[in-house]
Amino acid sequence: MKATLLGPLAGVVIAVAATLAPHPAAHAEPTPTSIDDYMAEAVHGTGLPGLSVVVTKGDRLVHAAGYGHDSSGAPVTADTPMRIASVSKSFTAMAVMTLVEDGRITLDAPVVDQLPGFTMADSRHENVTVRHLLNQTSGFSDTTIDVTALEDATSLAEYTAGLGSASLAADPGTRYEYCNVNYDLAARLVEVASGRSFGEYLKDRVFGPLGMSRSTVSSQEIAPADGYNSVFGAWLSRRELPGFLDSSGGGGVITTAADMGKWLISQTGNGAQLVSPEGLRTMHTSSTVDDYAMGWMPDEGPGGVEMLVHPGNLFTYAAVQAVVPGSGYGVAVMTNSASLHDDTYDILNGLVALSQGRQPDEVGGGRQLVELVLGLIALAAVGLGVLGVWRSQRWARRRAGAAPWRVAPRFVPLLLPAAVFAAYPDLISIVVNGRTVTWAQLTYFAAPLTITLLLLALSGTTTAIARLIRLRSATGTTGQSRGR
Repeated sequence: MKATLLGPLAGVVIAVAATLAPHPAAHAEPTPTSIDDYMAEAVHGTGLPGLSVVVTKGDRLVHAAGYGHDSSGAPVTADTPMRIASVSKSFTAMAVMTLVEDGRITLDAPVVDQLPGFTMADSRHENVTVRHLLNQTSGFSDTTIDVTALEDATSLAEYTAGLGSASLAADPGTRYEYCNVNYDLAARLVEVASGRSFGEYLKDRVFGPLGMSRSTVSSQEIAPADGYNSVFGAWLSRRELPGFLDSSGGGGVITTAADMGKWLISQTGNGAQLVSPEGLRTMHTSSTVDDYAMGWMPDEGPGGVEMLVHPGNLFTYAAVQAVVPGSGYGVAVMTNSASLHDDTYDILNGLVALSQGRQPDEVGGGRQLVELVLGLIALAAVGLGVLGVWRSQRWARRRAGAAPWRVAPRFVPLLLPAAVFAAYPDLISIVVNGRTVTWAQLTYFAAPLTITLLLLALSGTTTAIARLIRLRSATGTTGQSRGR
């Protein structure tokens, strides 16, 4: 009798103990309030003039909102149009994939067989496939293609024709190199395969089915307000640098936080689907050459979570998007500004941390610190330049009559900043892995660095000129004294 009662009694005791034992708290999902609270801190910390964000989970919108103001002073909302720069590439890849599944584009066939008029001076271009374009493994490179000249194109057809004299930097399929030409050519392929303009096709087969009614690749349809550049802490409203943006497959999309929410829901495999699960998986899968997929790339987020992301940077706008396959969350951050330090990624990581029930790291201060240091260097350059000119006569007197080979080396440190400034675009190009950088571009988001380097160059050059003039005068005076 005792034996038969012992089992049930033990079960009751265990059940009661389990009920009374503390359970790990289920992590709280982000709410509109918690997101707004975090964003209030982020806006304060970064000092950004305006930004919008969206967070989704599964098939639902968690929160979409705007903060700050645009260049007209109007408040930024979830419906404020923003340029998303290279985040556009994932939309271009989607447009291509819809045509692949319709049988009108072949992913692993040469582009030349599917795009009449596409030719290059390098015969290897005949081996570039559509997959190579989307994986950025075509061999296209800013170092072998005059992308600055292509910016003058007024259509994708004209843009494609401009590739006639260009060459490849590597055999197709052997090396990853980020180059916007890949996605602008893919956009032209969409036009030829569909018989419609790229913008019309996006509206009909991508934006439309998802309900993205405030999205376009034409600033004539939806014009975003002017963006901002930060110059030593001051936000200056500026027009986006002219270039090939309308209809661009590499960076032409204009959209809103509310619309991006619909896109992210679809990208997590929920809601309206534009392609098959296999097609979506293909776009999210890295190539065999590099981590880059098709408008997406893997990244490690807060707590080591695996994400798929893509950033975008223009000269007065910045954006970043992410989906977290493991949790079904999607996040996008868009700003109407650009500076040396991009805060969008930090803000995105904070929102991903919130989705995990984690305390986000504080954001902000990076831009301010960088520009403070550059500002102090710029002021020091001005001061040293004034001091150098003022003391040039004394310097010259001490060296009057000295052999030229002894004096000349002393001018090298003074003229070195001018040499660096002359090579500035090329040096920055090296830093950004060979991407083309122009002087005009360096007057936008890099303005504080450009101004600082210019002042250093002027300071050294002015001092050198003043010393040379004084030295010639002092040497002449010494020679006359000796003659007498």
